[in-house]
Amino acid sequence: MTLQDVMELAKQLSPRDKKRLIEQLMSDMKLESQQVKKPRQSLWGICRDLGQAPSAEDIDLMRQEAWDNFPRENI
Repeated sequence: MTLQDVMELAKQLSPRDKKRLIEQLMSDMKLESQQVKKPRQSLWGICRDLGQAPSAEDIDLMRQEAWDNFPRENI
């Protein structure tokens, strides 16, 4: 059921039932907003098990080693 379907059904309600529907929805929304949400784990925490990140020098060294044997042609 889509939002449009729900809107069509709500339009068929009497004014009194529309008011009751709105009050019920507002009550439900208030309860949902008051629920304590568990904080998400940070990305740093998620990657914790991967160990220490390589340093900039390590990255530069690996990059140099990777490109040392790259075929070069003088154009």
